[in-house]
Amino acid sequence: MDYQQIIEEVYREVQEENLRGKVATYIPELASVNPDQFGIALVDLDGNVFGVGDYQLPFSIQSISKVHTLTMVFHVFKSKLWARVNVEPSGNPFNSIAQLEYEKGIPRNPFINAGALVITDALCSKFERPIEQISDFINELAGQTCVRINQEVKQSEQNHAARNTALGYFLKAYQNFENDVEEVLDVYFSHCAMEMSCVDLAKSFSFLANDGYSIFANREIVSESHARRINALMLTCGFYDEAGEFAFRVGLPGKSGVGGGVAAVMPHKFSIAVWSPELNEKGNSVKAIKALELLTDKLSFSLF
Repeated sequence: MDYQQIIEEVYREVQEENLRGKVATYIPELASVNPDQFGIALVDLDGNVFGVGDYQLPFSIQSISKVHTLTMVFHVFKSKLWARVNVEPSGNPFNSIAQLEYEKGIPRNPFINAGALVITDALCSKFERPIEQISDFINELAGQTCVRINQEVKQSEQNHAARNTALGYFLKAYQNFENDVEEVLDVYFSHCAMEMSCVDLAKSFSFLANDGYSIFANREIVSESHARRINALMLTCGFYDEAGEFAFRVGLPGKSGVGGGVAAVMPHKFSIAVWSPELNEKGNSVKAIKALELLTDKLSFSLF
């Protein structure tokens, strides 16, 4: 399989379509990003890297970090974690307060904001230096020191934190929060403000294409069973309230972020990261979604 040729074809075809969206503006620092940037990096299970476009340029991974934080606590709390957060697609905006109240303080899944706050809270209970340890963990997954927290993006998110703060106190009111809300929010904004390139992001997802074993960390990150469950969550819940559309059009487990990135895996084959800042109305990258749709059309194998 000539992955380099395929991703170059995909890149060219997406560029020719000239798809447009809008950069995220509710985080002002993200609004200033060049909207024309576009990169694809694919990493196979032998560690070979294939890239095109702006695939080595760091960008704000935003909600994609929620997969990393979930992985860090997945095996630690076992069944207790799933009493605190569900595993169902939301069908509602990722920052919905109404849904959290309707469901009595149990977030619908770990990837909407309320669910990710519960995961970050669990992480704060487990780790003494959570921000540093999240960075160390992702660096290990990528096989090199690559994570940087963009303090301007973090500050920008903190300055517009009213809704996430409300979600945190809502969770606290339902006894689904163990730590100080402001402390957990600081960790949450820190991991959402992390920057990585497509190639490092694809490497950090490689273990999910490889039954839980990272060839870059040289160790098992999670068991095969847990890797399958994380992939199942990404397939059903990884794209806000557009997860069904993504499964229908692309059919890969993946996670998007409002920085314009998407990380996805083809189990037993490869991991891939695509980045382009302009988003559709659901908050997913217009070009990245199209690129992954074209990629799976061109490949002769499928998750299904």
